[in-house]
Amino acid sequence: MAFPWLQVLDAVIGVTDLARSRKIRKMSQESASADSRHLEAGGRAGLGGLEARLAGVVLAALKEAFERDTHRLELEREQIEAERRRAERALALELRRQASDREIGRLRLLAGVAVASWIGTLFLSARLIGGSAGTRAALGAAWLLLLGAFASSFVAQSHVAAAASRPDARDVDSSVAGAFALWLIVLGLALVGVAVLVG
Repeated sequence: MAFPWLQVLDAVIGVTDLARSRKIRKMSQESASADSRHLEAGGRAGLGGLEARLAGVVLAALKEAFERDTHRLELEREQIEAERRRAERALALELRRQASDREIGRLRLLAGVAVASWIGTLFLSARLIGGSAGTRAALGAAWLLLLGAFASSFVAQSHVAAAASRPDARDVDSSVAGAFALWLIVLGLALVGVAVLVG
């Protein structure tokens, strides 16, 4: 017949559990009586220490939460400031782009007026070529001025495009060539008028 190992093990475990439970019960009774004596002797002093420790823990947790919130608010402020700077820069770039588009449009209009004026004077040339030398000289000078205005307008357009592509340039300017284009057209048309009146 086989030896009942499991029953023996169960019996040993039961005896140890019984011994432990008595020992635990005895220790709990002793600690309960000691706690009651301590409370009676110390009154609220024992609870005051516990409350102080709990208050310290709560205070540390609140301090950590406030520091975390302060750090988060600083990060949010930095992000808002960075977004504001980016928006200001984008607005400045957009305003520069619009100004350069307007200036290039104005210069293209001047170039168109210069070419249309030059072509218009070609129709008058048949009548004015047969005139005096002064008439022909005035017509030739007017053509040179109108073609100079056309070329000056294109030079100014390239200057505006170059200024618009540079990120450090503050204002878009057509330079002196843009101003010369307008005055060359005016002077060229004035010379054509003088040639028509003289011829």
